[in-house]
This record gives sequence, structure tokens and C-alpha cells, in this order.
Amino acid sequence: MTTTPQVNPVLRTPPASPAAAAAYFSASLAFHADVSDVASALAAAVAEGTDPGFVLVDTRSTASWNQGHVPGAVHLPTALVPEQAEELLDRSVPVVTYCWGPGCNGATRAALALAERGFQVKEMLGGFEYWVREGFAYETWEGPAERAADPLTAPVGTDDCGC
Repeated sequence: MTTTPQVNPVLRTPPASPAAAAAYFSASLAFHADVSDVASALAAAVAEGTDPGFVLVDTRSTASWNQGHVPGAVHLPTALVPEQAEELLDRSVPVVTYCWGPGCNGATRAALALAERGFQVKEMLGGFEYWVREGFAYETWEGPAERAADPLTAPVGTDDCGC
């Protein structure tokens, strides 16, 4: 009796070739920004009195914006991109969109709408949820707020995750 070797679920579909993987991951970085990288770039720009080179856009509703948003972000709900993008944003400045978090595709839909209108755009992975979970300061309708970093999403005792 001949038995066929069992392939584990991870390798049931073989990994891509190194060249295909490099192309995929390179493209992914062209479309996505990490919360920590966005926070670091914004903090460096503030400390140096310079421009970060991009504009951060919160694509959520006004109620969500009031509940909490990244300091310095521009509020442009996804549904209003067609009407307001031209007056709020400069096509020569790259845009980074965010919404609630990984379970929300509002930032993706806003990024698509912006790209269709000629804007260079990336999406901030993790959205507002991970901004807060990583311990970065945010603003609410009541003023500034901050929470301790969640040790499941950010290193404890250092700003460098080593990624």
C-alpha cells in the first residue's frame, strides 16, 4: 500500500519564488505605512520644525473624529472625498489615509478614491485603533488624550520595536 506524505497547511500552497516575493513585498511597502513609522515621521517633523512630506487623512465620520483622531490629521470622510479632496489636499503632497483599524476598509476606499483623482496615496496599517494601542497621543473633542501602550502591539519601555 502506497501512502502519500501529508503536507502541513502552511506549505499546502508552496511559497512564492524569492523574486516574486520581493516584488510583492516591495509593492506592499509602496501602498502601506506602519503606525509607528507615521508617528516617528510626524514627531521628527515637529521636533525639527519641518514638514513630514505627507498629509495624514482621517477618513472616518465626524462622530468618530470627535471621539479621537491623530493630532495634525486632516478630517476627510471617505464619502466626501469626491467633493472635498481638491479643496483640502494638494496633489503634490503624498497622502496617508487611516480609518478605525484592521477591521475597517474605509481608509482603503478613501485611498482608492484619492488615487482615482490623481493623488499619491498610502494607507496607514492598523488605523486609529493601533495608533492608540501603541500608546501615541491623540485628540478628542474634549482635548488631548493618551493611553499606555498595549504590550501586545508595542514594546514596553522603549520606542523602538526593532522592526
